[in-house]
Amino acid sequence: MSGKLQGRIALVTGGNSGIGLATAKEFLKEGAFVYVTARRQAELDQAIATLGANSRSIRTDVSKLSELDALFKQIEVEKGRIDILFVNAGVASFSPLGSITEEHFDQHFGTNVKGLLFTVQKALPLMPDGGAILLNASIESKQGKPAFSVYSATKAAVRSFARGWTNDLKDRGIRVNVISPGPIETPGLNGLAGATDAEQLKGFHDHLGSGVPLGRIGRAEEVARVAVFLVSTDASFVAGIELFVDGGVAQV
Repeated sequence: MSGKLQGRIALVTGGNSGIGLATAKEFLKEGAFVYVTARRQAELDQAIATLGANSRSIRTDVSKLSELDALFKQIEVEKGRIDILFVNAGVASFSPLGSITEEHFDQHFGTNVKGLLFTVQKALPLMPDGGAILLNASIESKQGKPAFSVYSATKAAVRSFARGWTNDLKDRGIRVNVISPGPIETPGLNGLAGATDAEQLKGFHDHLGSGVPLGRIGRAEEVARVAVFLVSTDASFVAGIELFVDGGVAQV
């Protein structure tokens, strides 16, 4: 039986782990050919080993425009188009006001904002009319967590981009939507915990889960399944939205 994305060409940036890798797996299950990118080749090699056939990795730092040019040139030569674009690559770390450095700012805005913008812009010539763009934001754009203001600001920018781009691309029928995860168990989240052993990490997860109406943190595959919906024809009349996958954290 054909999947929801049968025969489509997808690109997932930051597809080496976490939400990106889980989404690449779901896209593959639904019949897409999937390109994944990340900055580190070793992690990409591990990802491709789990993804298997109908996938391809291309090492890319999305904050560097020359590397984006090389990425899209390779996809153009190999496949000629991109039907689905999931812009997922991002960075996150803490720094309180008063200690924010230029390096911290440039790292976050370089990847989460500049990198996202030019990933989309440089992909457009390869996207046929009726394509789908999905941007990964965060519930943090709605919250005021201490020491997380720079990251939160980048995700607010992502939401704003989707509104403007929905109008920019309406004549081409290219839908732009945003997915905003809450606390999801991923290597990125675990890295923020600063835990040194499994017991501490479990305590961190339990603490986060206690603030979630559904009583737990989420799983990457739960976000991935929502991503499939938003890029598929099931969501053909959905454009410009921000869909929260957060167990209710930002909703109640």
